[in-house]
Amino acid sequence: MTRRGAVTTVTLLAIVIGASTLSAQFFGRRGFIINNDPPPTEFIIARWKYTNNGDIDGIGWSHDYPQAEQHIAQIISEATAVNIERMSYRVVELDDPEIFEYPFTYLSEPGEMDLTEPEVVNFREYIDRGGFIMVDDFDGQWALENLRRNLRRVFPDREMFRVTIDHEIFHIFYDIDALNVISPYAVPGEATFYGVANKNGDLAMIICFNNDVATFWGWIDQARYQLKPSIESLRLGINFALYALTH
Repeated sequence: MTRRGAVTTVTLLAIVIGASTLSAQFFGRRGFIINNDPPPTEFIIARWKYTNNGDIDGIGWSHDYPQAEQHIAQIISEATAVNIERMSYRVVELDDPEIFEYPFTYLSEPGEMDLTEPEVVNFREYIDRGGFIMVDDFDGQWALENLRRNLRRVFPDREMFRVTIDHEIFHIFYDIDALNVISPYAVPGEATFYGVANKNGDLAMIICFNNDVATFWGWIDQARYQLKPSIESLRLGINFALYALTH
């Protein structure tokens, strides 16, 4: 895949919210989160709905949905040769075998995660089959420790590790500037990346702690946040997707 130029302001601002093709499947306590029926593209972004502890009213898993998926999918389609469309996304319940149909997963607000045993089994098998997970939208030590507790159940033989800016995932398509990787809002610490390896030792999870990359994605057409970190968040998303497709 050839490298293209930087994502331009014109491209970012050209994102337009269109009509969605929706299925009749509803999620969430209030029944307002409607699933999407994606087109048959080669790359589809899955978002996991997991069992939660209710700390964020039970809907932390759905934050920034579906605008985040729509925007990053469109940018990937315009900046790369990946066969993906704006509507190439899907919500999947973690205990459902459907998760194995999608090699790239977005997981939001893991501070609210309280996995059941079937979810633990599916989570581990998803990684061992070669799936890749982007964990995002959480901050604070309590949320990090909750994620760590759940991951120890999934992988009792593996530990989270710090992923530094020299890792291949930050340079596979765009060279990410660490100085621009910041949270869209005030958090108790600097944005930090962690990872978990698969059984072959390759990076299988990128954990965006003290950050909310998808919030930048979701609001990119509203000029709500500064342009420089907003663009960097899109570059991160493209890098994560391409890394998942090639490793």
